[in-house]
Amino acid sequence: MGQRSARGSRPINARAETVDEKPFFRQAWRRRRCLLLADGFYEWQRGPAGKQPYWVRRRDGGPLAFAGLWERWTAGTGGAAIESCAIITTTANALVRPIHQRMPVILSPADYARWLAPTSGPALATLATLLAPAPDDLLQAVAVGRHVNDPRHDEPACVVPLAR
Repeated sequence: MGQRSARGSRPINARAETVDEKPFFRQAWRRRRCLLLADGFYEWQRGPAGKQPYWVRRRDGGPLAFAGLWERWTAGTGGAAIESCAIITTTANALVRPIHQRMPVILSPADYARWLAPTSGPALATLATLLAPAPDDLLQAVAVGRHVNDPRHDEPACVVPLAR
């Protein structure tokens, strides 16, 4: 999102607790909110044998909509316009917490229009109430193989549950 920060990175996550304060995200928070659709997300749990990946998805198999921000910027002088986005993260719910301390903000369908609507002033502050952990019973976490650790692997084998 945005131009490179002083460290040269382009964050892909924005913390819910500070998204409205950080200069890197402030304008997008005010004007460019989006939904990022997914069928799940991965988190890794540290253990004695290394990091174990988990596929976190809805219990009913339905899609997820992450709260996101988008930005359009130009790379260098006269460069092409680039659009990028960031997922807003929050503290983990009871299901995800044993695996990882943070998770994406997952919006309910009832909140989509409110999230996407142009908002300013005091109404903007009310959007922060949407940046909460998902209900504990919405998701399930499934241990999957380390095949997913290689970014070249973008295939169904990445979400096959480990035989226990």
